[in-house]
Amino acid sequence: MNKKTDLPVKNTMVETILQSIEDKKGEHTTLINLKKFDNTIADYFILTDATTNVQVKAISDNIQRQLRNQHIKPYGVEGEENAEWILLDYGDVIVHIFQRPVREHYDLESLWGDAEMTTFE
Repeated sequence: MNKKTDLPVKNTMVETILQSIEDKKGEHTTLINLKKFDNTIADYFILTDATTNVQVKAISDNIQRQLRNQHIKPYGVEGEENAEWILLDYGDVIVHIFQRPVREHYDLESLWGDAEMTTFE
C-alpha cells in the first residue's frame, strides 16, 4: 500500500508521521483506527519497528522535527533513554516506535484486534 495515496484516513498529522517513518526506514508500520471505540485515549495508534536503538531514535527525532515544522509539539515523549520503545503522544495520535523484539513481546495489535488496521510494508 502506498502511504500517500491509499491512506484510509484524511489526517495531515497521520500523513506526516507515516512519511517521517518511511523516510527513516521504519518497518511493519501499522495504523490502528480507534475511533469506533468509546473511551479510548486516542483516535489513532501508529506502530512501527526498527532493528536498532539508533534507528528507533532516528525515527522518533524525524517525526518530532517534521511535526515541529508544522508547529505541532507532543504532549509527552517516553522511552528515549533506552530507545527500545519510544512513545510519542500527540493527543489524538499516539506513535509507538519499537525495536522488533520489544514489539513482538508486547504485541499491541492483538490488544486492539477488533480495530480497523492498515499495514504498510
